[in-house]
Amino acid sequence: MSMLQFFIAVDVTVVNIALPSIGADLDVDGHALTWVVVGYTVTGGGLLMLGGRLGDLLGRRRVLLLGTGLFGVASLLAGLAPTFVLLVVARLAQGAGEAIALPAAMATIVLMFSEGPRRSRALSVWAAVASCGLVLGFVLSGIITAHLGWRWIFLISVPFILIVLLAAVFLVEGDRPVDKGASPLDIPGALLLTACPLLFIFGVVEAGEPGTPAWVVPGALAGAVAAGVGFVRVEARSRNPLLPLRFFANRTRVAANLATMLLSGALSTSFLLFTFYLQDRLGIGPLGAGLTMLPLAVSLIVFSMLVPRLLGHWGARACVLAGIGFTATAMAAVGLVSALRAGGVAMIPAMLLIAAGMGFGLVGLQYLAVSGVTDGDAGIASGVQRAADQLGGATGVAVCVGIGFAPSVHSLDPFLVATLLAAVGLVTGAVVAWRMPAPAPAPAADLQEQTG
Repeated sequence: MSMLQFFIAVDVTVVNIALPSIGADLDVDGHALTWVVVGYTVTGGGLLMLGGRLGDLLGRRRVLLLGTGLFGVASLLAGLAPTFVLLVVARLAQGAGEAIALPAAMATIVLMFSEGPRRSRALSVWAAVASCGLVLGFVLSGIITAHLGWRWIFLISVPFILIVLLAAVFLVEGDRPVDKGASPLDIPGALLLTACPLLFIFGVVEAGEPGTPAWVVPGALAGAVAAGVGFVRVEARSRNPLLPLRFFANRTRVAANLATMLLSGALSTSFLLFTFYLQDRLGIGPLGAGLTMLPLAVSLIVFSMLVPRLLGHWGARACVLAGIGFTATAMAAVGLVSALRAGGVAMIPAMLLIAAGMGFGLVGLQYLAVSGVTDGDAGIASGVQRAADQLGGATGVAVCVGIGFAPSVHSLDPFLVATLLAAVGLVTGAVVAWRMPAPAPAPAADLQEQTG
């Protein structure tokens, strides 16, 4: 499960440093290249709820194999894609494979460990692997692009995905579907949930582009609102909703997912700001930029080892607030370094703070987002948490980086604009986390285990 999580997380960030090489090879400008990143995260995040529901309907092991196989085939297609259009299609298919596989994998882990210390340790390992994959994606991207070429950032994961498939066949026990398919899948809900952020991000990105027709931006934003309203109406009327409205009765899980979106938006923005500063402003090549990100990866591993112990002593909400505070301080450091136009070494403190923000914030939020789940709704809760993480990251990048680096605001420092927008999201996330209700207490058996 962790190997699958690692390579799926790597594919979220591995393309960032390789984007200039992809553009030069396929003759594509920077504006179009953003869809190599956004297309993957939005499709993956938008279809995650459908993936979680598929696990409940067909059995988690079967869906795990299906999604993992799709992800592997799409990775092979991306690495061999002769045109930019096929590359984008392959990235969309990668996102779909992730959306099918990851909820089944996370639900399997959640149900393997009872709520309490054992589950918190398991989720800490799961979150640490994901965070390391996200960060190491930058490092691997620089090394692979410099020595093997950009196509290998996709091809290198294919043999490991084959290992995951074989291991899942022999190691993951078969399970019975929670719902044997008496009700149809909520396909309209899945499409609307994907269309809403996709249209919103398209509108935000196009708003900063010169020459965009006047009707495009308001039309895209209106379409996003219509898709969001339509999604709520479909879920309210569906016999088998993708996201049952009763899910929102648990205020702790709702607040945890909202805070996840806001924190992930700032974290994803910081990754791209690091990349842009090192390559565009300082002129460092792909290999040097990737290696400069190494302190972030190493420190993240350290924080991921510390957080599980602190989670039991501090509580999940305190860890979340600490993670948001670390991230906010890091964004302030990014703005200061860019204003002073300091060297790449000056970014290392901000990288360390980002690692602390990820280690504390995302682990605590992941624990809260699945609090109180049962066998019947584990797939839903897992899918919602992953969707909040990815859609929040993609939306945060579109808003902060898209507006900050738009030609219409070039009179201002783009790094300053992006960090200020991220700060607004972090302040909102801190308020949500502070007012978050405490989760229900763990079962007595888990409390006895924790005391022992």
